[in-house]
Amino acid sequence: MNIAIVAAEVAPWSKTGGLGDVCGALPKALAALGHHVMTVAPRYKEYPDAWDTGVRATVHLFGHTHEVAYFHAKVDGVHHVFVDHPSFHRGGIYGDSQGPYGDNLFRFALLSRAAIEAAARVPLDGTPMGEDLVFHVNDWHTGLLPLYLEAVYRPAGRFVNAGTVLGVHNAGHHGSGPAHDFAGLDVSARWWPAVDFDGRLNPLKCGATLARKIVAVSPTYAREITGPLGFGLEGVFAARGADLLGVLNGVDDAWDPRTDRHIAAHFDAEDLSGKATCKAALQTELGLPVRAEVPMLGVVARLDHQKGIDLVEAAAPWLMRHDVQLVLLGSGSSALETFFRQAERTWPEKARGWVGFNEGLAHRIEAGADLFLMPSRFEPCGLNQMYSMRYGTVPVVHATGGLADTVQTFDPLSSRGTGWAFKSFSAEAFVEALGWALYTWRTHPTAWRGIQVRGMTQDFSWERSARAYVAIYESARPK
Repeated sequence: MNIAIVAAEVAPWSKTGGLGDVCGALPKALAALGHHVMTVAPRYKEYPDAWDTGVRATVHLFGHTHEVAYFHAKVDGVHHVFVDHPSFHRGGIYGDSQGPYGDNLFRFALLSRAAIEAAARVPLDGTPMGEDLVFHVNDWHTGLLPLYLEAVYRPAGRFVNAGTVLGVHNAGHHGSGPAHDFAGLDVSARWWPAVDFDGRLNPLKCGATLARKIVAVSPTYAREITGPLGFGLEGVFAARGADLLGVLNGVDDAWDPRTDRHIAAHFDAEDLSGKATCKAALQTELGLPVRAEVPMLGVVARLDHQKGIDLVEAAAPWLMRHDVQLVLLGSGSSALETFFRQAERTWPEKARGWVGFNEGLAHRIEAGADLFLMPSRFEPCGLNQMYSMRYGTVPVVHATGGLADTVQTFDPLSSRGTGWAFKSFSAEAFVEALGWALYTWRTHPTAWRGIQVRGMTQDFSWERSARAYVAIYESARPK
């Protein structure tokens, strides 16, 4: 198949979170299955590995004609195309210290139009991808691409066989703007209902209405966005019925305890001895007592409302009354950063709070900790719980979104389960799950080893995800 993945971020060139990771990893897995794959994203700065194709296209938006240039890099069998325009040449992807850029609607409408032209114009191994393809657009930033296909290209007899899939990574961001911005999109007024949501222009609603298939990043999240986690668009998502699906993200091969370059020793499900070495090394690195007999709990998170770190703060006094160690890594909310610092000062022999981000330390926490805490209020997919299971680090999570789909609460009667998933978002439910986890770690080592091994042998590969996406792409083609 010919597949074009269009997004505001594609790692490693541009990334603020999971969107960039997915749009960097999924294309590689699709190409490995034999498909012809192109990504299209903005050229936010100079990328030394991307060369100027010499191809130019003009797009009329907001009363002016704009010229875009196309740069190209081929990596791991994937063609990465970057759209170059002055509006993308800024310090941030979406905004700066003053807030979101005021012309984001223009910038990403331009990306959507330019991506369609890229399929027809930009040579990949000598020839363009062509018009017989599937466009996989992502979040609100490219939600207008299906509109342009329907309003501009198909009426002209172009891209009539192109399929469209909307990927929903976070339904909380709509890209909503005032109705008068519609005039700048350069489409007929009859298409206003496709973008209208409560009298405002809503690109995510547009994509959810016009894309032939919608894919949320986990099966549970696909159900949740038809309720409160649709953030106002739940009725739009619910109306799509069988066209709304969920596919779990995969885990990048960089997170593998057998080969991880950041950790003190390698290990796998058959031989976990290296994990003890990693724990001791992490304790030494952080200045904690080196004690194999004390359970170490890890947190690696963006510190915001979504991630539920306030539950960790609420549970900390109870937790610190036990013989445990707590290691925290993250940045964001100033109040939660203060909690990290205070935890270290209050319990110097038990807690460490690293404010900021350190990629290597994140790997070492995953490898060295015994338990991983992830009490998110909502989590479309989540990656850290899957990283944790790969490293034999048992997760304790709130049962929402991808966390509910990946972590099965341990049942001692059936010897099943890969961690603990508490259902009620409350400190009490979190503490109860932690209590069972710590009890099991201390008193039932054989059962604990079983939990670790079951987690480590789960299939969280991108190949699994890619095969599921291929089936959806096939169903997204016009009949």
